[in-house]
Amino acid sequence: MKKFMQSAWSIGLLSLISFGTSADELNGANTAWILSSSALVLFMTLPGLALFYGGLVRSKNVLSILMQCFAIAGIASVLWFIVGYSIAFDEGNGFMGGFGKAMLASVTKDSLSGDIPESLFMLFQMTFAVITPALIIGGFAERMKFSAVLIFSALWLLVVYAPITHWVWGGGWLAEMGLYDFAGGTVVHITAGVAALIAAVMVGPRKGFGTTAIIPHNMTMTVTGAGMLWVGWYGFNGGSALAANGDASMAILVTHISASMGAMTWAAIEWAKFGKPSALGIVTGMVAGLGTITPASGFVGPGGALVIGLLGGVICFYATVYIKQKLKIDDSLDVFPVHGVGGILGTLLAGVFSSTELGVFSGYGFADGNETMADQFGVQVIGVLSTFAYTAVVSFILFKVVSVMVGGLRVDEEQEVTGLDISEHEETGYSL
Repeated sequence: MKKFMQSAWSIGLLSLISFGTSADELNGANTAWILSSSALVLFMTLPGLALFYGGLVRSKNVLSILMQCFAIAGIASVLWFIVGYSIAFDEGNGFMGGFGKAMLASVTKDSLSGDIPESLFMLFQMTFAVITPALIIGGFAERMKFSAVLIFSALWLLVVYAPITHWVWGGGWLAEMGLYDFAGGTVVHITAGVAALIAAVMVGPRKGFGTTAIIPHNMTMTVTGAGMLWVGWYGFNGGSALAANGDASMAILVTHISASMGAMTWAAIEWAKFGKPSALGIVTGMVAGLGTITPASGFVGPGGALVIGLLGGVICFYATVYIKQKLKIDDSLDVFPVHGVGGILGTLLAGVFSSTELGVFSGYGFADGNETMADQFGVQVIGVLSTFAYTAVVSFILFKVVSVMVGGLRVDEEQEVTGLDISEHEETGYSL
């Protein structure tokens, strides 16, 4: 049976009789691994992403970033329990699930999803629902009202993230086409990257952007958070096999190779262009390598991962330069050029390096119904375009609605100069 049929994501969680265990028998090893993976993915947001982003902003805004990450974790978790999980994974139509799993009405402690508890599967998915809207805050960091952040994140989770999750992982129309997205190239990285880009354009640049240097206030914090992201990504990609097996092992291996290659590629480009590699560059390249391999991680081999990491480092580097220097868009923490572009690139390359006919760069085969690379690549293109377009349009509408609700998305100039820590939370990150 092809790799596609072994991935619970890609077949809408219908692979309930794989890995030698019947669908109605709990597998302890698999359960233990997904319990661990759930902790690892939450660790990516709290404290990983919070520290990574927190160090990248100025000291007067560090607490606002930490606060936004914590608040989004709470809101996303509650909404996922109430209705988000049901929209994503309940039986429905090709575009969204029903409401039969709202408030986990049909889920008990004995309910299974495949050979793990459904409550655990729901929890694992919840951690993805937490980190995705949290990624978006990098697009509007240091200038958006806290009330706007909360309302947008809540609405976006329900009308963008959950439906697209259903398209890809919940048995929706992209799953039926055979889209390859093992752990979130479309669902997580493209959606977050596009929403961040829309936010950056609509909110406008930070005061001083393009005229004065806006530099990270604490690179030690950023590098620490980056290391946590790298470790947590083992659960993000490896856990997406939903089993403690060879799929999970290979997913982790290719994830690590791509991250390593992305980090070294970005550092090498900086070294060649500027004479010195930077800590910021090497960790950003690592994240680019991780984001790029994510959709492909269950379908490609180590050789393919090496190329994917290399391309992720190169293309995401130049996308970052282009967006900031040429387009003059203040995507503050480079969410779109790293996560969005990386997710697009990785999703497309999954259709290439999943081929079994590339020698040392071969993967594990195309989805059922896709006989050639052209077939699989065509499906990947459709997945990228549909995710991009839907996310962009709906995110734009949501920002407009939220702006009306809270009297504008952005804090006033005085509050921005003072810093969001004081103006929004009456706290400071550091005592002098």
